[in-house]
Amino acid sequence: MATLGLFTLAHETARKRAIEAVTNAPAGARVKIEEPRRTLDQNAKLWPMLTDVAMQVPYHGEHRTPDEWKGLFMHACGKEVRFLPALDGKGFVPFGMRSSVLSKREFAELIEFIYAWGAENGVVWSDPAELTKAEAA
Repeated sequence: MATLGLFTLAHETARKRAIEAVTNAPAGARVKIEEPRRTLDQNAKLWPMLTDVAMQVPYHGEHRTPDEWKGLFMHACGKEVRFLPALDGKGFVPFGMRSSVLSKREFAELIEFIYAWGAENGVVWSDPAELTKAEAA
């Protein structure tokens, strides 16, 4: 019997293994095909952008951390962000704002939203590629 599991269809061998697993799966097994997850390059681009925003733009009178800005932007893009009461009863803890679960497409939309929001709010990007784009515009 083929191994049950998660297959990333990155090459022909992986596709063949996935087909074999589906062919040999027991009755009632489930298969789910998802969009590719965000790339490491996308993730590496996100954090300098969030840092630029965090350093340049106050939110409700205070500068926020890049992680707080990530939660704000993900919420603005329609991603669920929930808050659970802290264990000590003092305040709340954010939950459900993991960008690692976003697809490549969703992550690209998040980055584009941050660029657009940044343009509207005077953010100067530290990414040399973005500085070149801004100078050309």
